[in-house]
Amino acid sequence: MSRVTAVELRLVGIPLVRPFRTSFGEETEKVCILTRVETVDAHGWGECVAGPDPGFSEEFNEGAWLVIRNFLAPALFGAGDVAVEELDRVFSGVRGNPMAKAAVINAFLDAELRARGRSLASYLGADKDRVACGVSVGIQPTTGALLEQVDGYLAQGYRRIKLKIEPGRDVERVAAVREAYPAILLSVDANAAYSLDDVPVFRELDELGLLMVEQPLRYDDLVNHAKLQKRIRTDLCLDESIRSAEHAIAALDLGACRIINIKQGRVGGLLEGRRVHDISRARGAPVWCGGMLETGIGRAVNLALAALPGFTLPGDTSASSRYFHDDVTEPHVMEPDGTMAVPPGPGIGVEPRPDRLDACTIRAERFEKE
Repeated sequence: MSRVTAVELRLVGIPLVRPFRTSFGEETEKVCILTRVETVDAHGWGECVAGPDPGFSEEFNEGAWLVIRNFLAPALFGAGDVAVEELDRVFSGVRGNPMAKAAVINAFLDAELRARGRSLASYLGADKDRVACGVSVGIQPTTGALLEQVDGYLAQGYRRIKLKIEPGRDVERVAAVREAYPAILLSVDANAAYSLDDVPVFRELDELGLLMVEQPLRYDDLVNHAKLQKRIRTDLCLDESIRSAEHAIAALDLGACRIINIKQGRVGGLLEGRRVHDISRARGAPVWCGGMLETGIGRAVNLALAALPGFTLPGDTSASSRYFHDDVTEPHVMEPDGTMAVPPGPGIGVEPRPDRLDACTIRAERFEKE
């Protein structure tokens, strides 16, 4: 049980090592909200995976900021002594907004575990202290540029390559990577850029021995995903479509996918992410941990989650250097064998560096219990 005394929000901006392009658009900077929750006994950090605009999700930074400031923080202050498992009830008056809720729930959990001296991985039920790393490669201007990036990531030791695709930049480029590397674990991510009219494209991709095709159709269309899965051999994986454990149940029961990408920040935080893991594991569906270009705060959270037993595929939890020249925390480093250590310390096991945090903060606001 913990009692929250203050909540602090920071909007931070960190330039990316290179532009990251998907079918949604191009990002050159990571701009996100970091949340600090203070309790009577400790403090904890969370990261909101929403972005500057409502592209990937209807949530975005300014909206999440207002939801936390005007609704979630007051609800926490009014809850008194409460356990993290009770926060669904505490926040029940706020419909949706899972990314904003995740930022607060994860920070609260971090504080609670720091006060107990217990690691996040231990609390979640992790059975490993290192996780296998994959990498997501954005849409490149040419096939040559794509092959150059893939070459570099494989040389660093990444165990799975995921290629972002969009109509017109799909089969030919994926085939070129497969020809260059016949044996690697290779997947593609469409970010909902296709429709059922594109079945011929997916049948061509069927011939390339892919691990999965991720989120080919609209985020809210489980029925057509189920139809597509029946018409192709390659396993479909859902990302944007899975917003809760209930969505995971529906998707698997409908046959809309065979694999699930768990982004804890997308489904409402670590506890809901663990529920999606448990449901998928009970149904025999592999899961892996997706990424949202997180800072070291969100990366530490993802590493702990990816250490659970049902995470059997390399995820998108890449090294800090994949994204940032200078992360907000000490960098997460991938070993040459393509694995990364799960932080063993109390809570999420990392802290922002004060000087770096101040340098990348665009705006900050603090709310205290009256």
